[in-house]
Amino acid sequence: MSEFRHNVVIIGGGHNGLVAATYLAQAGRSVLALEREKQVGGAAISADAFPGSGARLSRYSYLVSLLPTRIIRELGLDIELARRRYSSYTPGHAGGLLVDQGDPEATRASFERLGAAADFEAWNSFYDDTARLARAVFPTVCEPLLTRSEAKRLVGDDALWTALIEQPLGDTITDRFTNDLVRGVVATDGLIGTFTSLDDFTLDANRCFLYHVIGNETGDWDVPIGGMGAVTGALERAAREAGARLEVGADVTSVTPDGAVEYRQNGRLETANGGVLLANVAPWVLRGLLGTGGGASAAEVKPEGAQVKVNLLLRRLPRLKDASVSPEAAFGGTFHINESYEQLQTAYVQAVSGEIPEPVPCEIYCHSLTDPSILSPELAQTGAHTLTVFALHTPNRAIAEANNDQMRAQLQAAVLRSLNSVLAEPIEPLLMTDAAGRPCLETKTTLDLEHALNLPGGNIFHGGLSWPFLEDDAPQGTSAERWGVATEHPRILICGAGARRGGGVSGLGGHNAAMAVLEGA
Repeated sequence: MSEFRHNVVIIGGGHNGLVAATYLAQAGRSVLALEREKQVGGAAISADAFPGSGARLSRYSYLVSLLPTRIIRELGLDIELARRRYSSYTPGHAGGLLVDQGDPEATRASFERLGAAADFEAWNSFYDDTARLARAVFPTVCEPLLTRSEAKRLVGDDALWTALIEQPLGDTITDRFTNDLVRGVVATDGLIGTFTSLDDFTLDANRCFLYHVIGNETGDWDVPIGGMGAVTGALERAAREAGARLEVGADVTSVTPDGAVEYRQNGRLETANGGVLLANVAPWVLRGLLGTGGGASAAEVKPEGAQVKVNLLLRRLPRLKDASVSPEAAFGGTFHINESYEQLQTAYVQAVSGEIPEPVPCEIYCHSLTDPSILSPELAQTGAHTLTVFALHTPNRAIAEANNDQMRAQLQAAVLRSLNSVLAEPIEPLLMTDAAGRPCLETKTTLDLEHALNLPGGNIFHGGLSWPFLEDDAPQGTSAERWGVATEHPRILICGAGARRGGGVSGLGGHNAAMAVLEGA
């Protein structure tokens, strides 16, 4: 057994761990980051999911909104993010709704064709409100946490604060909009990765919605040029150039509150000791590493994800039932399928009762329209395109080791049915095949995500999201508490998605943990 000592040991080499490693190494700290996989990046990687196809996909995480330009600038990251012209397209019974960021009048006409003309002004007013909220809140996410009262004063609009922070999101949506399809488009931002009802007084949907609309003060969700691996590739280069030591294939098996980390690498058991440990793993996983066991307390509930991810590679984009919209426009933004407000609520009720919703609500993205560089030049010339599908309300509670393969097949079939319900032709004949002749179709259940990424219950946020502020009576006596990265152990900080203000490809957990360390934790 070998033994090493560093100022900081980081458990997990995902994007947040790399952000923390870079800040701390640039500040002169001795940093060791341990990643169990053969590459760093965590969920923010690109992969050759279909060998021999010539396509490199953002396999898990797929869009960027919450990564502050401040972090990109301070770490000197060579990252290019592309804005999509089309915000979204949503097919419905009376035509579809196309939100064109480059042509407001075309968007107005789309609302009118849908029979939702009155909701066009309501839409603009509502998103003017979320933009004001974003401009107030987002600049605080790289600073010590405000209290609830301070955040409310900063927003400066009691009605807006009540509508989005204090009453169920469903109440606000149904108050502001009349058309069921328009309501659903708005509502989806409160449900991505979060299994809840829009009417739930836990306000889980509100917190999810908030993080989806505040990114970089605009709420825009951009495509990383070169795929998500380009983001973590830039972070890896920055961390190594700053002097951080990054070890891959290093599977952490236990940690102690006083800073000792045991990990297995190349068949050897190693020990690293750090003055501070940063946990870029879910808090549930950290408890297991500490020996308290995830869920050892009866009060602790394992996090639960509620999504299925499907990646596809197509010979060409499919034709739509709605002939008034081109496939390039429909797939150029977020393509909402079977996500009217009523469909979302019905799908939640079905999922709670243990059923796979029928139809499954889905969101679809075609990255290759915005970034053809993820395709080889030869493949791009053929007209091929990638699709990534994120399906909602498919909770982990229905999946176990014994039935995972069966559930994966059922969920994949349900997703394809949902997709085909809005197409003028079935999607299956358009699938390309890989070098072995297999269809270019990959489905990841919540359990698959737990296996691949150590996400408990497949929860993409490592657990429930928190408000980006502290309650007025919350403790603020330490740097870790003020930055939202504290655990019950003073020498262990959360630096991943499980930190307050964590979740998404944001780097906020890593930045804020690093700032707490530099302040003295």
